[in-house]
Amino acid sequence: MKLGFVSAILPDLTLEEVIAFAAQAGYGCVELMCWPVGKSDRRYAGVTHIDCASLGAGEVERIQSLLAASGIEISGLGYYPNPLTPYRAEAEFYIAHIRKVIAAARTLGVPVVNTFIGRDWRLSVEDNWPQFREVWPPLVRFAQDQGVRIAIENCPMLFTKDEWPGGKNLAHSPAVWRRMFEEIPSPNFGLNYDPSHLVWQHMDYLKPLGEFASRIFHVHLKDARVDRSRLEETGILATPLEYHTPKLPGLGDIDWGLFFSALGDSGYQGPVCAEVEDRAYEGTLETRKAALLQCRRFLSQFTE
Repeated sequence: MKLGFVSAILPDLTLEEVIAFAAQAGYGCVELMCWPVGKSDRRYAGVTHIDCASLGAGEVERIQSLLAASGIEISGLGYYPNPLTPYRAEAEFYIAHIRKVIAAARTLGVPVVNTFIGRDWRLSVEDNWPQFREVWPPLVRFAQDQGVRIAIENCPMLFTKDEWPGGKNLAHSPAVWRRMFEEIPSPNFGLNYDPSHLVWQHMDYLKPLGEFASRIFHVHLKDARVDRSRLEETGILATPLEYHTPKLPGLGDIDWGLFFSALGDSGYQGPVCAEVEDRAYEGTLETRKAALLQCRRFLSQFTE
């Protein structure tokens, strides 16, 4: 497994600076964010380290030269919108940009694009399924034709009031993943597995590693700490941030020794990328860099 990090936590750095920091910090790869150029109100969104909408031959050559000189690899291209939003113009924009990211991955020789399935958060899982059938089979066929794999992150996107009550990403549980892969059996359709989202949903974060071993294309390393006293006060129907906190690996409830043991037993040999969403480290660029250095020190015991 090659240890990397998710570049969304470094929005104020250029691509060159992100790659230089990764090499200096001892990482082997980076998941690079590929949002359309512009601003976003959502945390960790709107970060553009590769502009897939204007990726000409000169830019491709520049990126490949940067990577060759640094020894850093791109673990995947990341873009996490809601392509099943009920607002059709938005959905069409997101779908079109996902296709641009897939095409960019092929051009750059990157094997994986990481994204969300999306969801109409006002509807049940069952009532989202017709839109899933309309949107995702063509996207997966396009990715397969490009020789690129799509890895869906299992974050429910259920943190803020505008995401309530269903969340904005359908792919939140093994039951949904199983159905996704039955509907779209393509070998190019899989998961970007983040154990932290199973923790705050009170689910086993190890068991799926066996059943879905062949579908795990990319892994996010983030921890979560559940505040049991708050949970007893608010209950599981509260918005999840009322009773849980995203943390750096090693500072939450995940047993990382057990996780890496089960991940290794599953046969996984792909990238594992630290994802920093710990508010305790977000104050400045320097504290965010320090968080990535801390992640590197802690996680290297399992990856070296």
